Amino acid sequence: MKRFGTGMTLILILALLLCGCASAQEAAVKDVEEGDGKADIRIGIAFDSFIIERWERDRDIFVSRAKDLGAIVNVQNANGDVEKQKDQIRYFIDKKMDVIVVIAVDSSALKKEVEDARNAGIKVIAYDRLVNDSDVDLYISFDNEMVGRYMADAIIGRLPEGGRIIKINGPSKDNNVALVNKGFDEEIKGHGIVVSDVYYASEWNGEEAFDYLSGNPDIADGAKAVMCGNDSLAGQAVRYYSEKRMAGKVPVVGQDADLDACQRIVEGTQAMTVYKPIERLAKRAAECAVALVRGQNISDAEEIENGSYRVPYVSVMPVMVDQKNIDSVIIDSGFHLREDVYLKER
Repeated sequence: MKRFGTGMTLILILALLLCGCASAQEAAVKDVEEGDGKADIRIGIAFDSFIIERWERDRDIFVSRAKDLGAIVNVQNANGDVEKQKDQIRYFIDKKMDVIVVIAVDSSALKKEVEDARNAGIKVIAYDRLVNDSDVDLYISFDNEMVGRYMADAIIGRLPEGGRIIKINGPSKDNNVALVNKGFDEEIKGHGIVVSDVYYASEWNGEEAFDYLSGNPDIADGAKAVMCGNDSLAGQAVRYYSEKRMAGKVPVVGQDADLDACQRIVEGTQAMTVYKPIERLAKRAAECAVALVRGQNISDAEEIENGSYRVPYVSVMPVMVDQKNIDSVIIDSGFHLREDVYLKER
């Protein structure tokens, strides 16, 4: 009986151990399935460059949110070279990425690469800049026409009687430049504002704005205001007028709410900028990338024409920023610190 009892005890212990192992194995399988379900999404994101201040912020927020959702992100930087960007997209195709996100160097030059990616079963998202004549799965950006309207409104407010102004744009191959100008031109109609000259800076090179103004003093000194495609260009315009002792007398507008632009606004040398909630855009783009791979519907998508196709479009509204609302929009949101904007000691 003693031997029998001992044997039964061993059987019970063994049975319990086996049950425990089975439960552990089931739990392990479940964990692996959940992990695979989330971590098997691979995203390739191809940036134009990191010359513009905001792009590094876009990158960091996008990568962080994608990782939260279980995706792995491969970041490439074309340094403003469209051929290099094409190579990077082909690299993503060869690596069998699930989705490719593109900040296009040239909005009209990537049709073949987008087509190849789609044919390989890879989703393609145009981020911030529309890719023209291409059947992308999604375009996500700020409302760029509204950006132009905000710039126009700021100049109209400063020039109630109208006057001659200058436009200093980014590169014409950036589709956003056309959209911003469309909104701007529509808004200034009927306000006596005449565009006396237009310049396009290559690769958003801010120094070109200063060189252009310096090389055309008759146009520059006769302008009543300057519309700049972004805050980097605006900074160089302010630099030109500062050297002429005219800073603040000639309204200069830009976009992106760069820190130095916000500093210029509080000191009165830049009239306004446009704040674009990058965190909201980058997070939403990461969420859309994962959703597309999982076959989920993008419920907030509208449609936009890109030349040959009507593509799904998710837009994020920008906000005009001047001295009146810079605290509530920029500082209260945490986009920049008060001590940095107002150059106060910490």
